[in-house]
Amino acid sequence: MAKENQPDEPSQSKNRPHKKLTLKLLAATVAMFGFGFALVPIYDIMCDALGINGKTNTVSAVQPQGMVPDTSRTVRVEFMAHINKGMPWKFTPEKRVMDVHPGQVIQTTYIASNESDTALIGQAVPSVSPGLGASYFNKIECFCFNQQPLDGNAQAEMPLIFYIEPDIPESIHTLTLSYSLYNITEEGKGANELDGEDLAMQANESSIARSKP
Repeated sequence: MAKENQPDEPSQSKNRPHKKLTLKLLAATVAMFGFGFALVPIYDIMCDALGINGKTNTVSAVQPQGMVPDTSRTVRVEFMAHINKGMPWKFTPEKRVMDVHPGQVIQTTYIASNESDTALIGQAVPSVSPGLGASYFNKIECFCFNQQPLDGNAQAEMPLIFYIEPDIPESIHTLTLSYSLYNITEEGKGANELDGEDLAMQANESSIARSKP
């Protein structure tokens, strides 16, 4: 009488380690996603400090001596502004688009208006896209380096002086400079001397705290 086909015992034994490995990998993937969300604030702060992934410098840059603008090409710079929820300000760039030569020092401004009756302190956190272009965008002077106190119903012009390094890749034709404005009134009280990186960290922590239910 023919024997029924029975599963090969050695084959089952070989498959068990693979199944265990698959389960472990799935569990590790889930854990990494969860841990990744926790690392978002740390990642943002690291980007602010290192100027990577679209984050720009948070301290003033110095224009290299003898740098000559490359008048043979232009890079379009687009300016954007975003206000964090609950911030009763208007915040807009003076110019939304500028065509500049790499190596050319450019000056422009952003306009901020406090539409509340209360004095508030704002902090702007910049980013540049595409991220590849961030390391070529240098700010000599920027309102984002410091906290911005503004009385109720007051308006202020906030200066920005920058240049794009002449060796920016030819493939980059447009850079978008975006500022996110945060209300750091509570954090800013008593903080007279803070550098741009510390303030960016405060703004990041503040936005996370306000986003929690």
